[in-house]
Amino acid sequence: MFNPKYTITNRLLGNIKKISEIVVVLNNQKFSNVVLMEFEKKAREISVYSSTSIEGNPLPLTEVKKILKSRPEYIRDTEKEVLNYNEALEELNNNLKGKPFDLSLILNIQKTITKDLVKKQHSGRLRKEPVVVNDPNARRVVYIPPDYQDAEKLLRDLFLYIQRNANIVDPLILAGIFHKQFVVIHPFIDGNGRTARLGTKALLAKIGLNTFNLFSFENYYNKNVTKYFKEVGVFGDYYEIEKNIDFTSWLEYFTDGIIDELLRVKKELKNETISPKEELQEWHYIILDYIKKKGYIRDRDYSKLTNRAKATRNLDFKKLIDLGLIEKLGKGKGTYYKLL
Repeated sequence: MFNPKYTITNRLLGNIKKISEIVVVLNNQKFSNVVLMEFEKKAREISVYSSTSIEGNPLPLTEVKKILKSRPEYIRDTEKEVLNYNEALEELNNNLKGKPFDLSLILNIQKTITKDLVKKQHSGRLRKEPVVVNDPNARRVVYIPPDYQDAEKLLRDLFLYIQRNANIVDPLILAGIFHKQFVVIHPFIDGNGRTARLGTKALLAKIGLNTFNLFSFENYYNKNVTKYFKEVGVFGDYYEIEKNIDFTSWLEYFTDGIIDELLRVKKELKNETISPKEELQEWHYIILDYIKKKGYIRDRDYSKLTNRAKATRNLDFKKLIDLGLIEKLGKGKGTYYKLL
């Protein structure tokens, strides 16, 4: 049975308290829906860029933004990796409610991020062969994960631990433990790091800290990838070190990262105020939600979702265009709208 070793240090306790205080402040402030939507867009872009960059994707943030906006049909693997991660982010953000946090969810995440990038037998399936973790700089093996025969049992033990301690252990500690232990188990041939980070985002959302909307803890890791790998990883042979793995330092670092990103967002939001011109109404959200699900919307689609007159519908589209949330494409009967 999984029983992680860690100590509640003064630093860790202080971090947990500070995160709670910042979240309370943010929750008690009112911002325009337009501002919040813009921050959600930025958070998604930064998460996609940071998480793929950590794994060696060379595309800069500016290029990632372009790819997410245009979603080109013919792409290289680096671009496919970006689009896959974004797809997984959107799926989790839109469809997480009601889904249990379990192995099935993790398999779906890994399947999405590796789609068309690895062999089919390695996508959405636990590994059936041994793997090693190399240090690319030293060009040597630094970690030997558990045998593939043990990976599924170790994962189920981890999920059982999360479930049993949901109302006992602080949610931030649970999320941090999940993140590191998942990396330790290394259950996939490819995509372990990205799946760990997306799984952690899903778990945080489940337990009350939604990182999909406003901030990206992956951004903190990408600032110093060497430090991240040092803290989240372990060294040696799993079976020789498993009983001595201590999560304390990682949990301090993990909560440091959440504070760092929360403070960044808090600072950027500080001067934002609500303007009636920016406030969105329920019919605007109908348009935006439809585009998020379908990729685009036409006036005839919108007319089926609301009883607003054509002239009024045009004003609805115009407001979203003026606010920089959508763009108009095509002409005449072929006109449609997409998110910017």
